[in-house]
Amino acid sequence: MVRFTWRHCAFAVIIFHYTAFQCSSQQSITLEDIWTRGTFSAKGVPGFNSMNDGRYYTAQDDNENIIRYSFASGKAIDTIVYQRDLNLQQFSYTFSAKEDKLLLQTNFKQLYRHSYAANIYVYDVKSKLLFQPVKEEVMLAEFSPDGTHLAYVKNNNLYVYDLKNKAEKQITTDGKTNAIINGATDWVYEEEFALSKGFYWNKTGSQLAYYRFDESKVKEFNMAMYGKLYPEDYQFKYPKAGEANSVITLYCYQTNTGSITKLDIGNETDIYIPRIHWTQNENLLCIQRMNRLQNKLELLLANTNTGSHTLVYTEENKAYLDVPEITFLKDGKSFIINSEKSGWNHLYQYDLNGKLMKQITNGNWDVDQFYGIYEKNKTIYITSSEVNSTERYVYAIGLDGKKKQQLTQKRGWNNATFNADFSYFLLSQSSINTPPYYALCDAAGKEIRVLENNTELQSKLTSYKINNAEMTSFSNAYGESLNAFVIKPTNFTEKQKYPVLMYVYGGPGHQLAVNRWMGSNYFWYQLLADKGYLIVCVDGRGTGFKGEAFKKSTYLQLGKFEIEDQIYVAKQLQNLNYVDRNRIGIWGWSFGGYMASLGISKGADVFKTAIAVAPVTNWRYYDNIYTERFMRTPQENGKSYDENSPINHVEKIKGNYLIIHGTADDNVHFQNAVEMVNAMINKGVKFDSEFYPNKNHGIGGSKTRLHLYERMTRFILEKL
Repeated sequence: MVRFTWRHCAFAVIIFHYTAFQCSSQQSITLEDIWTRGTFSAKGVPGFNSMNDGRYYTAQDDNENIIRYSFASGKAIDTIVYQRDLNLQQFSYTFSAKEDKLLLQTNFKQLYRHSYAANIYVYDVKSKLLFQPVKEEVMLAEFSPDGTHLAYVKNNNLYVYDLKNKAEKQITTDGKTNAIINGATDWVYEEEFALSKGFYWNKTGSQLAYYRFDESKVKEFNMAMYGKLYPEDYQFKYPKAGEANSVITLYCYQTNTGSITKLDIGNETDIYIPRIHWTQNENLLCIQRMNRLQNKLELLLANTNTGSHTLVYTEENKAYLDVPEITFLKDGKSFIINSEKSGWNHLYQYDLNGKLMKQITNGNWDVDQFYGIYEKNKTIYITSSEVNSTERYVYAIGLDGKKKQQLTQKRGWNNATFNADFSYFLLSQSSINTPPYYALCDAAGKEIRVLENNTELQSKLTSYKINNAEMTSFSNAYGESLNAFVIKPTNFTEKQKYPVLMYVYGGPGHQLAVNRWMGSNYFWYQLLADKGYLIVCVDGRGTGFKGEAFKKSTYLQLGKFEIEDQIYVAKQLQNLNYVDRNRIGIWGWSFGGYMASLGISKGADVFKTAIAVAPVTNWRYYDNIYTERFMRTPQENGKSYDENSPINHVEKIKGNYLIIHGTADDNVHFQNAVEMVNAMINKGVKFDSEFYPNKNHGIGGSKTRLHLYERMTRFILEKL
């Protein structure tokens, strides 16, 4: 034990003064830093593409030149194309299969969440000639596997362009806005199945399978678009819960003969076809067929010459099924599919007759991403939650389920982008307090070199008041562990009482409380922490990667158990000696806005303040694929719809409530805010509101985001 002397005391005083000086010299974060100046923007590795041989990759430099690099040395080998030779700005690129051509897209026009239209160009790598096959904007342009054709969608019709003869052929002719879609998908498929492309080449390019959506029975939703003397009325097809869907048909176009075959998907039309996949057989297409309640999945193998199919796989669930990812092995005899039938999401191998060959992964953890299989050594590559449900690590595992290796070791969130032969991968790694780190690794996970480590940003952070977020957990009323993170106020002491702001999403299968870089919101929470707020984020029941039972426990009663967990944790926080029990707030966006609205109503005795951005306020207003997956239809389960919709609990609101919405939100319609406000007016409830003209669900744009966060910050400072 060291004997304490006055000399030690003097030294301690010096250290105290140095620390105080260091803290006082650190800058406070401003909203302008976050939303307009880009002070804390992290760098990435844009345009990273592995080439066919696995030895090289391409990436765009800061001037948009496309450079070829060696995986082994990291050195630039050559420049495939200079931006100055293209005279195009902000373009994306994809190679043809033989890597002798580039498909370039520019002048992007965003449509919905995933879909966009763009101008396309084709660049010949050898001749260095650039030409524009189509003058108009098109969607979903893609090379055929043999590189001889392009397929794309224009005006709701599917087209094929012959690159050799420079001739365009229109495959379908009945496309019409808000009526018929060929080769693309409707709004709800894009939003809820993450499926915007509706055509797929077979492996030789001899056939093109495509979707046709008949939207004629789907009701239209109207949005006013402001900015002119007479606002424009934007109309699109949006099937709300319990309402009619598009009728799907599938076809296959033969590029050599021009013939079209209709594929048999059964007589029932009130179904979903969330995915189609070509097998290794150029005449055999796999079709995923799912019932409307989304608790029964069937795999059909369709002969694209005759249109007939064979049923090879069926899976049913007492709650619901997520859309699986399927990979057909090159042997042409089997496929890999993921399923939660063991209670956890794992990989299985089946033969083409639907017979189970083996369960590949196993354990009380979930596979997150399946990157693919290197068939030469029968190794598959995945990420999983095995170490911790708040983190991800990359693994290699034999097709037989043996010899599993953890390829990434750094704590936090690890993601991989593999090259063509799985001999290298681009590692992207971050943690909740550390910005993304990019490194090139070999197949064993050994780092070869760092491509971007964001040291400049990390160094910059030392000049600002930053309080590290702490990963932790809380228990709910039933003793279940709930993942969480906490950011304590600057100069935190347990002798002081602090207000709390809880951040929530809470939707099925989603996670917020993870050990991953969160970007802009991290710095907003730092700003609030500097002003004395304690930030708490908790993932309650229904969220993901803690097994099927935890995720699906909210089935048929969406919102009920989720808000119970938030309220229960808030009550635990009230009992902490450093928390001001009368100043607890909650905020969230989208499903999180829905949760915040339930918090200020059902949790009126706990939450003083709530901010709801773009909230669902009545599940009857939301789309059918999402809502019915978790709630069934209003016709079947109307009581739960009503009991768990905030609009029906407004009379309970006692605290401060701010509701925010974009008027052109195509996802969670502005209708949700309007009807919520109307209900509060009718019940005499006081509230605050903010709306953003012509803004969609993301309420984007630097000036808009700045205004939004200024509004929310001001509300928190005044009301919490």
